[in-house]
Amino acid sequence: MQVHDVDLKLLRVFVTIVECGGLSAAESRLNIGRSTISAHLSDLEVRLGVKLCKRGRSGFELTEPGRITYQASLELLQQCEAFANTIAGSKQQLSGRVTIAIIDTLVSDPRCKVAQAIAALKGKSDNIQFELYVCEAREVETAVANGRSLLGIGVSRHHIRGLDYTPLHNETNYLYCASGHPLFNCNTQDISRLLQRSDVITSNYMRDKEARNDGLNYQNSAIAYHDEGIAHLILTGKFIGYLPEHYASYWVDKGLFKPILPQQYSYQIPVMLITSKNNAATPLAQAMIEQIKRCHLI
Repeated sequence: MQVHDVDLKLLRVFVTIVECGGLSAAESRLNIGRSTISAHLSDLEVRLGVKLCKRGRSGFELTEPGRITYQASLELLQQCEAFANTIAGSKQQLSGRVTIAIIDTLVSDPRCKVAQAIAALKGKSDNIQFELYVCEAREVETAVANGRSLLGIGVSRHHIRGLDYTPLHNETNYLYCASGHPLFNCNTQDISRLLQRSDVITSNYMRDKEARNDGLNYQNSAIAYHDEGIAHLILTGKFIGYLPEHYASYWVDKGLFKPILPQQYSYQIPVMLITSKNNAATPLAQAMIEQIKRCHLI
C-alpha cells in the first residue's frame, strides 16, 4: 500500500479516536461531526482492508489489527513530523508543527509562561503551526511518550523512561469548601468533627493522587478528573476537595470558597516541562524548549 496525504489524514483521525476512547469523544478534539469521523474511519478500513475497531452500543474497542495499526500509525506520523522538521532545519528555518499537551487551569496561574514562550517563538517565524491539547495529567506524559505532542506541561509522580522532566514552578493546593457547606462558617472547635463527616471528592488527577496524606475519610461519594469538575462539585455545598490556589482564588475572592485549615490541609507539587529524549533534538523542539525555559527563568 502506498501512503498518500489522504492516508496520513485518515491515520491522524484514527489515532485521535483511539486516544479519546471513541468517536463521540473525538468530536471536540477533531472539531468535526461524528458522522464525518465515522466516514473517515470506514474509508481507512477500506484502504487497509481490515476491521480496526468494534463500535456500537457496547462501546468502542480496538481489534487486534486495530492495535497494530494504531502503533504503526504513531511511528509513521512521528517519522513524518521528524522529516519535516529536519528539512526545515537544513534550511536554517523554524518551520513545522509544535504540539503541546498541557494540564487544565494553568492559564490562571501567573507563574505559567507558556503564552509568552509561544509568542516569542511565533515572533521568530510565521511558518510554525501551534496545537495545544488540554488533557489529564497522565495523558500529557502519554502524548509526549508516543510522539503525538512535541512537549508537555504537567505534573508527574512516577517518571516515564525515555522522557525528561524539568521543574518550572511549584503549584500549591488547598482543601476547599463552598458557601452552604457546614464547614464554611463553623466554629474552630467543630472543624475536626465536621471534617470526618464531610464527603471528600476523590480525584484520579495526578496533581493530588498520592500527595495527600491528610487522614480524611474518602468514601468515593464523588469523583472528578479535572479541576473544573472538582470546582463544580465543591460549588454544590455538599463536598470538599483540593484545588490549586491560583484556580480557586476566583471563588475565594467572591466569598464562595474558603480554604479549610490551610496550614494543615495543603501540599505543593512541581509543574514540569516534559520532553522526549528522542524528539527534543530537532531545531523546532529545541527552540520551543529554550523559549519555555527562558520565560520561566530556568
